[in-house]
Amino acid sequence: MNKKILVIAPHLDDEVLGVGGTIARFADENAEVYVVTVTQSSDEDEQDVIEQEKQEALAAHRILGVKETIFLSFPPAELDMIPHRDLNSKLIEVCKYIQPDTLFIPFNGDIHLDHQRVFLSALVAARPINTFAPKTIYTYETLSETNWNAPYLTPNFVPNVFVNISAYLETKIQAMQMYASQLKPFPHERSEETLRALATLRGSTVGCFAAEAFVLIRNIL
Repeated sequence: MNKKILVIAPHLDDEVLGVGGTIARFADENAEVYVVTVTQSSDEDEQDVIEQEKQEALAAHRILGVKETIFLSFPPAELDMIPHRDLNSKLIEVCKYIQPDTLFIPFNGDIHLDHQRVFLSALVAARPINTFAPKTIYTYETLSETNWNAPYLTPNFVPNVFVNISAYLETKIQAMQMYASQLKPFPHERSEETLRALATLRGSTVGCFAAEAFVLIRNIL
């Protein structure tokens, strides 16, 4: 595989939760994988925390084989108050810079408004009229966000693409361990045990030990 892959994460650690195993597998198969995280705190009193989280992300990404990490600086939990064009513009810049073949974005039915806003702006940036538009777009699931929507009232995550990460599940877990500020004890959803359980469930659905699941949005052949 000699492709460029871009993963757009609303918050630090979303990329590992939803796409960690897939990133590790594709990077191992010689794809260039990029990650852009959209939000970070802008509180001057939290600069030490911000720097810690960035270092955690970079450590996790080194384990996964990410080629480059891009940090944007939109305020978390406030994207609904940011002009839509501003977020669009930043993600267009990123897509134009990387020109990915494949794009992974959060699911539009996630309960967090930041995820919904990033989904919409990512699709604007990936419009096929752009010369740098990706050929393939997937949405990923994020534990504690995708599974907390309102069934039958909001879009349900019904995956139609599965990536076998049996050989990369431990790599995903190791990467998540780097997010010491985000990892929680079981039975919290952001725990090692829950990540393993979801990967096992998705894998057994398609007859393998572990998998990550996605919804295909667009595929241009």
